Amino acid sequence: MTIPFRADHVGSLLRPAWLAEERARRRRGEIDAATLRAAEDRAIREAVQRQEAVGLQSITDGEFRRDWWHLDFLAQLDGVTLKDNPGPKFGVDASSEQPPIATVTGRIGCSRPIMVDHFAFLNEQTTRTAKMTIPSPSMLHLRGGRAAISTEAYPDLDAFWSDVAQAYRTAIRHLAEAGCRYLQLDDITFAYLCDPKIQATCRANGDDPAALPRTYANAINAALEGKPAGLHVTMHTCRGNFRSAWVAEGGYDPVVEAMFSTNVDGWFMEFDSERAGGFGPLKALPAGKRVVLGLVTTKTGELESKDMLKRRIDEAARYVPLGNLCLSPQCGFSSTHHGNALSQEEQWRKLERVVEVAREVWGD
Repeated sequence: MTIPFRADHVGSLLRPAWLAEERARRRRGEIDAATLRAAEDRAIREAVQRQEAVGLQSITDGEFRRDWWHLDFLAQLDGVTLKDNPGPKFGVDASSEQPPIATVTGRIGCSRPIMVDHFAFLNEQTTRTAKMTIPSPSMLHLRGGRAAISTEAYPDLDAFWSDVAQAYRTAIRHLAEAGCRYLQLDDITFAYLCDPKIQATCRANGDDPAALPRTYANAINAALEGKPAGLHVTMHTCRGNFRSAWVAEGGYDPVVEAMFSTNVDGWFMEFDSERAGGFGPLKALPAGKRVVLGLVTTKTGELESKDMLKRRIDEAARYVPLGNLCLSPQCGFSSTHHGNALSQEEQWRKLERVVEVAREVWGD
């Protein structure tokens, strides 16, 4: 089993309309938690069947039990509180719901398993590789920075990062003990730090944006120290994905050295538009590692042509051997419960296209 797969995907899927309505009913108090859970179970079973039908080897639960790709996990860590986000906003209408910030109000820890039940249910539904996605440890820092970390709990940030690493090692062990063999760390920090306006926000938060890529790489490596045998880990990075909008722009040059120093098996990198820059930074890829080219956009429904995707793969292969490349969408289709501006069928056609092109390019 080689992870990441030649045809892979980031993880989140558009919620069926009927499931979105059940979640809304639950928020209004019209149904109980068990009824919602049964609806989520049904939706996940159906999504697993569709993923298998299009030929994917990595199977996710679509993140159907979450409202936000990162906050549902982070909020379950000890010492984390969700607060309103005063920072850069996604390019959608100003009145729309915006993701809160995970704020550190106490000592970070993992005193109970997090989302292990999510993985266990998924794993029961497929004979292929069940893939679990969780936010990277750096997501506890980027959006709020030093300003969002209690100086009472952490007068010294070294102690903060030490606690974060230990909490993640515990959470990862819990998932591995439940049978997880494919774990993806979702990490927007590296791609965000390519953008001057994000760098300015970091300075306002009391941080040095030039030092953060190395800080975050060190945090990820500390979280993965002693990772369970047989567990494959990848990382996904992008410039934001909320209702087909984004926050950051800029090529990977300022961050690629630090990003490629993380001890993962491969990197999912966004390359679907000019805002991600060119493929040149890929020449720094470590030997034996894979890059999953995020060439298929999840922000619109227009289907990419096979010729265009093959041409772009050939361009990337000027910097990295073809055998070290894979193909995927550039992000999830629904990083939050709101979803992106495309239909269910457009989503599945895009995933089918990823599998088709991967088979024609690599044959495996």
